[in-house]
Amino acid sequence: MHSEVLVTLAPGQEFQLDPQGTPLSHEEARRWLDDEFTRLECEPLRASGKVLLADKVLTVANAAGATLMADAAWSSQFARATVAALSKPIVRVDVPAMAVSF
Repeated sequence: MHSEVLVTLAPGQEFQLDPQGTPLSHEEARRWLDDEFTRLECEPLRASGKVLLADKVLTVANAAGATLMADAAWSSQFARATVAALSKPIVRVDVPAMAVSF
């Protein structure tokens, strides 16, 4: 099955990521996103402090910026974690709109 993650960081700054490699389990993907959320010092989007998986994908993408999105190894791992955590083969992450869609 075809999978991809499309990330828009700003108008004209888009990345089409291919989740290459061995698929991650849902738990592995969630753990990787948790680790990156912490490592990149992301902040919860909601005042309650609750962080949904889609929020985590969005904030990690925003914190990663163009530098990590351009890194082939990191972006492939991000794509693998995103499709596995959200259980969707095609995911669009629009940082300026603060939206994740399928």
